[in-house]
Amino acid sequence: MKWQGRRGSNNIEDRRRRPSRRKAGAGGLGGLGLIAVVVIGYFLGVDVTPLLNGGATDGIATERSVEITPADERVAQFVSVTLADTEDVWTDIFARQVGEPYEAPTLVLFKGQTQSACGGASAATGPFYCPPEEKAFLDTDFFVTMEQRLGAGGDFAAAYVVAHEIAHHVQNELGILPQVNRIRAQSDAETSNALSVRVELQADCFSGIWARTVQEKFGTLERGDIAEAMNAAAQIGDDTLARNAGRAVRPHTFTHGTSAQRQRWFQRGFESGDLTICDTFSVDQL
Repeated sequence: MKWQGRRGSNNIEDRRRRPSRRKAGAGGLGGLGLIAVVVIGYFLGVDVTPLLNGGATDGIATERSVEITPADERVAQFVSVTLADTEDVWTDIFARQVGEPYEAPTLVLFKGQTQSACGGASAATGPFYCPPEEKAFLDTDFFVTMEQRLGAGGDFAAAYVVAHEIAHHVQNELGILPQVNRIRAQSDAETSNALSVRVELQADCFSGIWARTVQEKFGTLERGDIAEAMNAAAQIGDDTLARNAGRAVRPHTFTHGTSAQRQRWFQRGFESGDLTICDTFSVDQL
């Protein structure tokens, strides 16, 4: 992906240099157990911070200074350029396909821990979108985890993750996310999970539309970029994550969709470029 030297976004809120607060607890997890917990937390949207702290909910709150490395700065620049691309792409798509202006979100960069209106954000929660604030949250260490622990490296794999979170903002702008969240709040766990899967797969489809439009507008995709995104989609499927973590594959607990589903909906968006093709809520077979 050709991103160096290109426009960055002004809609970045950089919290990386703020001291992070954490509670000291006894015990904890290590080795493969720690990796499994972090992986599950990253992609299932579960805050597993208590597990990482040994299950402690009390203790002494301490502040840690955060070191910003050259790698962190490179990630910040990359995310800024990718975010700028989403702004240009969705402004254009909303004008052509929706007939309304697109209001871009803010992306919060942090390292370690921070707070959001949707709860605490940490290395365990992974990237997420918070509708009340209209902000996406991203720990700059996340892409290291993608590459080293999940086998989903590459610039465009990282761009896909950013585009996916911004796609949730697109859903918010279109009124889809508030409507689904109201229904989920009144549903049982299994129905809520099923609706969550449809939300996530639609975001994957929107990410495919973004990828197609980026190439059409800027010509920044390189050979292998789409393969990187498809590999990332496969590695973060609920079924693959469960197997890699040594857990039973239980479809009724899925919240993001299988690897095959995530790849399929990304591909649909990329091939069509049409918002209407991404209606995951009106199809029987995902």
